[in-house]
Amino acid sequence: MKNCSNNQIIKQVEEEGENLMDKIVDIRKKMPDEQDVYNLAEFFKMFGNPTRAKILYSLHLQDLYVGEIADVVGMSISAVSHQLWILRAAKLIKCVKEGKEVKYSLDDDHVNQIMTCGMTHVKEQ
Repeated sequence: MKNCSNNQIIKQVEEEGENLMDKIVDIRKKMPDEQDVYNLAEFFKMFGNPTRAKILYSLHLQDLYVGEIADVVGMSISAVSHQLWILRAAKLIKCVKEGKEVKYSLDDDHVNQIMTCGMTHVKEQ
């Protein structure tokens, strides 16, 4: 703006302001509604608990029975069962009854991808 007149400077500032407002309006149109944002935040809360993160990562590696999960994470079956209930309610894991036991796994490939991407991210230097 070295050799610009005051009128040129004013015009440039006005244009940049209009472009900024257009950008903001465009982004706001693309934002999800409040309920979806709330649900997304609740979804990510599930990953904020270290015990649940251990359980999810264990199931990322292999489908397991509750006793096996308890052994892997070093907790009681009762404590693990409580966390499994929370993770099932959040639709992050599923279970299949096999005889008298229940085998747990991640709910779908999206959860697997989240675990893979999350661990890749935390391992970056």
